[in-house]
Amino acid sequence: MIIAWLPKAIANRDELIDYIAEENPRAAIEHDDRIEAQVNHLAAHPEIGHAGRKKGTRELVIARTNFVVIYRVRPTAKRVEIIRVLHTSQAWPA
Repeated sequence: MIIAWLPKAIANRDELIDYIAEENPRAAIEHDDRIEAQVNHLAAHPEIGHAGRKKGTRELVIARTNFVVIYRVRPTAKRVEIIRVLHTSQAWPA
């Protein structure tokens, strides 16, 4: 499957990483690398996240961070769509 980052997810990720980078650029790079690496596993194993709180979604907790990636699997399109990247303190769904 291919990984498709939706615009809102890209914006979420950028905002979170930019916020971290203000205080610690190295930590921001490490967190971004963790997100990328763990999301890339979804291509081969799209069910590794748990069932999402919103119907039709799944949630992948990013290890050693406070981030959760919200995604949906589109089997007929052979793609995993990354919907949002949230800090665990953020409400989801809104």
